[in-house]
Amino acid sequence: MNQLSRRQLRTELMHQLYQYDLYQSEGFPFIPSFEYEGVEAMYHAIMDEMKEIDAVIEKHLFDYSLYRLNYVDRAIIRLAVYELKYTDIEKQIVINEAVELTKIYSNLDDEKQHKFTNRLLDNIAKTLKG
Repeated sequence: MNQLSRRQLRTELMHQLYQYDLYQSEGFPFIPSFEYEGVEAMYHAIMDEMKEIDAVIEKHLFDYSLYRLNYVDRAIIRLAVYELKYTDIEKQIVINEAVELTKIYSNLDDEKQHKFTNRLLDNIAKTLKG
């Protein structure tokens, strides 16, 4: 079996978090299905900390609400906040990966979303790590 890259792991987690959010918004139960080995444990770890993750994000959104973000951006930001708060991955790597995922999956033509994500996660990282 090939070693799963961090980008593949993050992409798979982003897809699962996105689908979870979408299903919940429509009132349907979500049963995740994982493409890669090892993703399931991290997904459940994120789900276990979701209230805390959302609280951290909300605290850093000024004149904005977590649920105004689109599903993809919310999934990317939740994943990044989990990594910032609960792993030892260097903050710049987490932020850069989140920005790259935003550029691939969410950036509109104006390129504002990845800048928003970068600024938000940078502010969160500063308060989490001191």
